[in-house]
Amino acid sequence: MELDLVPRLGAVIGIAIVLAVLALLLRWTYGHQKHHALPTDDPDDPVATGLLTEVSRVPGPEAAQVLRDRLRSEGIRATTSRADDGGWALLVFPRDVGDTRVVLSRRSLD
Repeated sequence: MELDLVPRLGAVIGIAIVLAVLALLLRWTYGHQKHHALPTDDPDDPVATGLLTEVSRVPGPEAAQVLRDRLRSEGIRATTSRADDGGWALLVFPRDVGDTRVVLSRRSLD
C-alpha cells in the first residue's frame, strides 16, 4: 500500500511545480499593469474620456451626483469624472447629448 502512495505523491508535487511555474510566467508576462499608462496623446481626445462626451461641469462631487441621478432617473446613462481644473464633469454617450440637455434644462426651470 505504501508503494502505491509514492507515485501519487510525486504526481501531486509535479503538478504543483508546473502550476507554480505557469503562475510565475503569467505574472511576468502580464504583471500588475501599473506600468502601463493610459494613452492620452490622442489629439481628438485630450482628456481621455473615450466614447463619452462632457455635457456639464460643476464645482463639486455632490452637484455632479445630483445631475447624474437626474439623468439616470430619466433613463440616460451618465457618469462623473474629476476635471483638470478641479471641477467635476458630467459625461454621457454622444447619442444621449440632446436628451441630456433637454432633461437638465427642464429640471433647472422647475
